[in-house]
Formats: sequence, C-alpha cells, structure tokens
Amino acid sequence: MATHPFLDSSFQVRWSQLAAEHVVPDIEEALAQAEAALARIATRGLAEVNYENTFRALEDATEGLAVAWSRVTHLQSVADAPALREAHNAMLPKVSAFFAKIPLDAGLWQRLRTVAESPAGRALTGIHRRFVNETVADFRQAGADLPPEKRARIEALQGELAQLTQKYSDQVLDATNAWQLVVTDEARLAGLPPHAKAAARRSAEAKGVAGWRFTLHAPSQEPFMTYVEDGQLRREMWTSAVAVGAEAPHDNTALIARILALRAEKAALLGKRHFADLVLERRMAKDGARALAFVEDFQRRAAAAFARECRELEEFQAQQTGQPGQRLAPWEVPFWAEKLRQARHAFDEEVLRPYFPMDRVIAGMFELATRVFGLRITERPGVEVWHPEVKFYDVADARGRMLGSFYADWHPRESKRGGAWMNYLLTGGPRADGTRAPHLGLICGNLTPPAAGRPALLKHREVETIFHEFGHLLHHLLGEVEIKSLNGINVAWDFVELPSQLMENWCWERASLDLLARHHETGAPIPEEIFAKMTAAKNFRSACATMRQVAQAKMDLLLHIRTAELAGAADIEPAARALVADCLVPTEPPAPTIVKRFTHIFAEPVGYAAGYYSYKWAEVLDADAFTRFRREGIFSAQVGAEFVDKILSRGNSADPMELYRAFMGREPDLNALLVRAGLAAA
Repeated sequence: MATHPFLDSSFQVRWSQLAAEHVVPDIEEALAQAEAALARIATRGLAEVNYENTFRALEDATEGLAVAWSRVTHLQSVADAPALREAHNAMLPKVSAFFAKIPLDAGLWQRLRTVAESPAGRALTGIHRRFVNETVADFRQAGADLPPEKRARIEALQGELAQLTQKYSDQVLDATNAWQLVVTDEARLAGLPPHAKAAARRSAEAKGVAGWRFTLHAPSQEPFMTYVEDGQLRREMWTSAVAVGAEAPHDNTALIARILALRAEKAALLGKRHFADLVLERRMAKDGARALAFVEDFQRRAAAAFARECRELEEFQAQQTGQPGQRLAPWEVPFWAEKLRQARHAFDEEVLRPYFPMDRVIAGMFELATRVFGLRITERPGVEVWHPEVKFYDVADARGRMLGSFYADWHPRESKRGGAWMNYLLTGGPRADGTRAPHLGLICGNLTPPAAGRPALLKHREVETIFHEFGHLLHHLLGEVEIKSLNGINVAWDFVELPSQLMENWCWERASLDLLARHHETGAPIPEEIFAKMTAAKNFRSACATMRQVAQAKMDLLLHIRTAELAGAADIEPAARALVADCLVPTEPPAPTIVKRFTHIFAEPVGYAAGYYSYKWAEVLDADAFTRFRREGIFSAQVGAEFVDKILSRGNSADPMELYRAFMGREPDLNALLVRAGLAAA
C-alpha cells in the first residue's frame, strides 16, 4: 500500500486504499509540500522572477493538495461515515486556511505583481495573458492589497466560514437521514404509484421493519407528496421535510446568522457595500443590483400568470371537493396540482416512467453525444470504484483521441448527500510538448433505484437531471486549455450552467427522445399520443415553477445585500419569508422558506451564495443558444462542433460573453426563454 494513498495522483484511483485513517497524515503531508512550493516562489529574488517561476509555478504548487483534498471531499459526499467525517472536519480548517492565505501572502503578491507589471509580463498574449489577468484579479479580490491586520482577519474568517458551512451541510444530511415514516396499513397508501410502493417495501425490509418505509430523500418524498390520497400522511411528511435544518439537534438558525455576518464583514474589509457586490464583481452580472434587477424583471413578467395559476388551483380543488374556495394547505399543493394536470391534459407523468429505463437513457444520451459532438463513450468494466453501483466510462473523439474518463453514481444511499452534481478529480489538457493529458471527472445523483427484477425506471425530470450533469461533465472533459485552473467548469458561475442546461433541451425533442426512450419490456418508443400530451403539459404551472426559482434567487441576493438590516433577528425565517412573500404560492398555513436547508448557498464558504440567480441567467443563455440547434438541426454535427470549439473546449480562456457571441453571433435574447416557458408569444 502507498505510504500516502490520497497523494497518489494516478489516473486510476485506488479507492479501496483511501481509508479514513489516511486523511489526516496525507493532507498534512500535502499541505507541507504545498507550503514549501509557495515559499520557494515567495522568497525568490525579485531580479530573477519571471512568468514561469511565479505564475506557472503557483499553478503547480497547489495541484497535489487540491487533487488529494478533492478525493477526501468526494468520499465524504458519497460514503459518509463517522471516522471519515471526523477526519475531514479535522483537516477542513487547515486546508481552508491554507488556500485563504495564498492571496494574502505579501511576498508572493509582490513577486506576481512584479512580473505582471514588467515589460515581459505586459507582452504576454493569449491564454497566458488571460491567466495573469485572472490571477491578479483573484488576489486583489481576496484582499492582497489590504494592510496586514485586515489580511489576517480575512484569513481567519475564511477558516471559520469553512467550518460553519460544513456543519450546516452535515446537519441537513443528518436531519434528512434521521426521519422515517413507516406505514403498516396498505390502504392508507391509496394513489401511490406501484414503483414507489415497491421501493418503500424494499426500504422497510432493508431496515428490518414491517410495512412500507418512506424517507425525506427525493425518490421517496416526491411521489408520496404528489400521489398519496391520505392528507394526514402528506401533512406528516411535509411537516418533517420543512423542519430539516430548523429543529434541534440539527438547527441551522445560529449558523446562518454567523455565516451571513462573516460574509458581510469580508465584503466590508474588501471595500464592497455587501457580499453580493463582492461575489458578482467578475461574473456576467457584475454586481448585486444588476442581478436583483434581472430576477425582479422575471418576477414582473411572470406575476400575472403566477396569480392566475394559484387561483386556478384553488378553484379546481373547491370544485372537486365541494368546499368553498380557499387557500390550500402547503401539503395539498403538489397533490392537487397533479390532479389538475391530469384533468386538463389527461397526462400522468408516471405513464412515461416505463419508457425511461436508466440504461437505455444513458445509452441514448451517449449516442446523441456521438451525433452532435463527435464523441465515442464506452463503459470500462473492472475499474476500481467507491461503491458497487458506480460505473466507469472512457470518452474519445471521432479520431479516437482519448479525451478523458468519468465515474457515474446515480442512486441514493444514506451515506450519500442529496441532490445531483458533477465534479472533477483530475484536469488534463494540452501539455507543453504538444501531447494532451486526459481529464477525469464524475457525475452523481439520487435517482430512482432499480426494483427487484426490473431496471431503474426514471421520471422525465430525472432524465433531465442526467443530461444536466452530463453537460457539466462535457465542459470538463472537452477542455483544451493549457492552464488547468482556467479549464472546463472553472468559469463565471452565471456562465457555468449554460452547457448543463443546454443538454436538457434534447429531453423534449421527439427525434432525440426516440434515441433514449424505449419501453423497458417491449422496446417501443413513446407513443405519439403520450408525447403530444407530454409536450402540451410541459408548461403546466410554468409561472409557478419560474416564481419558485425567482423566490430562491431573490432571497439569496437580498440576504446578502441587506445583511445589516437582518442582523440581530432571533430567527432568520420570518425575515427571509418577508423578503420573498410575493413570490410564494399563497397557502394556509404559510409554508416556511428553504433558508435553513438551502445548501446551495450555505453549505460552502461561497458556492452559490449571492449567485443562485445564475440558474435563471444561464437559462436565458441555454434557451437562446438552443434556437441555433432548432434552426440548423438538433443533431447538427456542424453546430455541435462549433459549440465544442467556441464554448466547451474554451473554459475560462476568454470573457464569457465573448465566447457566447462567438457561438451565436450576437448577445443573448431573453425572449427565447419566455417563449419556451409559455410566458411570451413566439
């Protein structure tokens, strides 16, 4: 066994050796190596500094640590266990402090600035010019120009933020896992689809209990809240779901207040009015006011349709129950929304599930990637993985050139965090000698698992999730940027969702659905009648869906813009709700916001904080960009090649708007998204 298995950067990761007891010694060693490498740069004589021994050396100095730490954090996401969590949390403050202090190292900053301002530095062009500019901007934005006492304070608060946000994340996961509902009377499960009932039975058996077991994980919670006719059961699950992160022993209330305060303090130290302005300075939105104006513009455009959709649901429920029209309870909304959709469109999403066996969906997605992007994707069995369900794939281009490989881990486990995500483990790309190193990445989700004797049959939304994460993955694997930190998904956060959200468009096209949607028993494609109903129902309650995103984006921005006004509140929830009350579906009782389980903005020191609007911003880009495929052919290899050449392969090698204009020939058109959502005429 290797002395330091987490420091083994071999392309084939030996997961079985990455045990919890190695985390502390391995990361300590990686930190020592990185510290020494940085010290060599920071103490180099000013007369001998150049681009290679400063900027390029800085790029290399932290790579070993970054690779090792990414494996620790990944394992904690997919194989959480007490010993691993303890080791991770022991090293997290040290790793966070190390990265936080890099731009605050006066000696290092002096040498970088000397090179950047030298004639040779100013003469750099292309990707090297971009790298210098981005690095200098990184350092300045992190506080490199501050006096020593302020630099020390920023370093300290970064470490505290890392610990607080990790605890927030842990508490959401622990609260989610702590709850279960066991139903022993099958009659109370009337309305629940057979696949969900079977999954609940298997879950109960696995836990050694009689009956049907339900959890707060999405594949269990969503069909339960949508279909179970027993309102008391739905109320019980809803009550527990909204309590995640809000009740002892997993209460995030105090953590939120402290996280917001530290972020505001950091922004003030760096001369910004608030954290949103600090975060957005180098993103496409540029500042908090512009991002907020963008979100509120969407709110105005959707407001009338939103009010109509809410009123229609109340009227429908009154008509169906014979009760006078009134506000619905929050646990009634998904149930009656599904009833209304079935009444209006004679379409139940569950009829699609037999047509989406996971293996077929993935094979069809790979075929689409071959046609559109010229890729060859093949599964490679026998590769060591972190769980038996994980699969490993190789990706080559049409010429057979190896681009990279990836792991895929799609089903929920108690040891795995919720949601879906993509990440990278190794960044390859062009080498100085003209060769190219392959990239290594991963995609994870919490999708419907297979049943006994039957494949995993997915909801259409789960199919979109696979395509979404695959889009992120392609952004990484197809990167052709010589500077690793500028490769792939290392772009502005309001640009990073373009490739992922663009991929979702193919999940709605008849021709592409025929590649990936086949009945798991007969092999038949989706019947035309069902496809017509599916597309007719696509924008059912789309204003409510839009407003849900608007509410979360607006709450995120306002929490970070108005932090000072919110300080001192005993509980953030009433204040958070007041910020977005006009964006929430009116219910009785009023539903709390997701602020105490909003991991997008509170589970990392920055993450999507002040940046949740990015999803809507990138939706504008993806809806507009897909109009080119619609116009020139959804399988157009030429348009696909241009998307690879002008966006996917370019990473952060140029300003995002410059890349977008190169592909579309113009600035993005907001109307494309409004038309797609049924909120504007074509």
